[in-house]
Amino acid sequence: MKRILCAAALVLALGTAAEAKVVRLEIVGKQPYGSFAAGAYERWDGRVVGELALDEAGIPDLDKAGRNAAGKVEYGARIILFLPVDPAAGNGALLVDVPNRGKAYAHALYNSPRALPMASGNLDAGTGFLEDRGYRVAEVYWELGQGADLPSFTDAEGRRRFVEGVGFAIVRDAADFLAHAAGDAAGTPNPLAGGVSRTLAVGKSQDGRFLKTFLLHGFNRAEGRRVFDGMHVFVSGAGLLPILRSGLGPGSSADGAPNFADPEFPGVHDGRLTVGAIVAAAEARGEVPPKAMLLNSTVDYASLRASLGRTGASGTADLALPGNVRMYDVAGASHVTVLKAEPCTLPPGRLDWAPVARATLQRLDGWVARNEPPPETRLMPLEPATGDPAVLQPPKALPDAVVQVPRRDADGNPLGGVRLPDIAVPLGVHGLQNAPLSTFTCSLVGAYRPFARTAGGGGPPSLTERYRNQADYVNRVRAAAREAAAQGFLLPEDAAIVVNAAAETPIFDAQTPSAPPR
Repeated sequence: MKRILCAAALVLALGTAAEAKVVRLEIVGKQPYGSFAAGAYERWDGRVVGELALDEAGIPDLDKAGRNAAGKVEYGARIILFLPVDPAAGNGALLVDVPNRGKAYAHALYNSPRALPMASGNLDAGTGFLEDRGYRVAEVYWELGQGADLPSFTDAEGRRRFVEGVGFAIVRDAADFLAHAAGDAAGTPNPLAGGVSRTLAVGKSQDGRFLKTFLLHGFNRAEGRRVFDGMHVFVSGAGLLPILRSGLGPGSSADGAPNFADPEFPGVHDGRLTVGAIVAAAEARGEVPPKAMLLNSTVDYASLRASLGRTGASGTADLALPGNVRMYDVAGASHVTVLKAEPCTLPPGRLDWAPVARATLQRLDGWVARNEPPPETRLMPLEPATGDPAVLQPPKALPDAVVQVPRRDADGNPLGGVRLPDIAVPLGVHGLQNAPLSTFTCSLVGAYRPFARTAGGGGPPSLTERYRNQADYVNRVRAAAREAAAQGFLLPEDAAIVVNAAAETPIFDAQTPSAPPR
């Protein structure tokens, strides 16, 4: 009874479903997802249908699109929900994942096991991290050709164009509906109603750029309230997302990005580059911006111009971060972590940084829910890389920009940043560039170069010169894990996994690969 009264009060306080821009929730399937520390979970598959007024602010060409019987512009989008069977279970946080090119990322980011990294699009439970901790997870598909039905119009040349900016409205409206509405206009109940006290967004790479652009252009407000209380932004470089223009399809205008084969790709690096400038734009509109954590990999600096997100379009000095933002460089990490990269010349990067994703999500949630202080910003020191062919140079539109890359120690490993045990107690060099860089995948997976097992080959000190024996190596890994945990970048259960992997992998055995133990 108490829960029913609370739900009724919520509806009265926040308005009826008719006020929401999501007008219809369609659930097409439900299935058990597993049992976790927070209880049994289900997966719900469905679709949201929404309506937008023709004068919706911030979406170019919306007034040219076709209208429904109510005179509104209509959209539809796929959603997938992972939620506790017991509505009273869970931690109160709704995690909204913005899929990347139609591939969901939340479970691959947070539930990926060390021994077998989960690929993007994998919806398996993996380690069960998110569900064990009681997160409700929503995958909201926004992209043309990837689960979203976007409005269109015919341009002056007779070509069909899609109003791709509606993708921002889809994520905004779906997140707000799931967090606050009792149900849709037809009376279909919202399965998350009454169970959400805060809403977090997560986006990786393309969709980290989505979230920054979303905030920049005022989409983090709906029905007079903030949509996302926190944002977890991964490997977004310095870029934005060029979908506030109407594309010709069939794929999304967001599909491409500047790369070594196309360094002048437009729309990504020709707007506000720093998160400080984005937050300032939101505050100038009177918004209270979300608490945000931005994570960069080492490879992002060489392949995605990530340094411009720290310095802006000129100079080499870091610009101040707003008080609601923390930025973390994961030393030695690659943009994506894979076990094999067939088209690439070198073995891909091996540093597993899913533990940092898990730890910082917990700290972000604590910051949002209880104002618990998060770890301070942790960055790698940089140096200019002007003219380096292994570094993506600035676009011609930014003549004063200086792309910088992390400084490295005598071994070749990057200095500073968040230092996981794999780089604090290294078995090789992490975060190198792979080849050929003209192959987009190879520019993102990075490369790993193992140290020699025994002395005599020149180059950095060998494993036998670094570590007295297996026990010495394991003890150093244990100390590094303890330090990373104390700093807030490694959860106790992940620290135990890292130490156990080190203990179970005989690094001086000639039959054992000289790579981070898994």
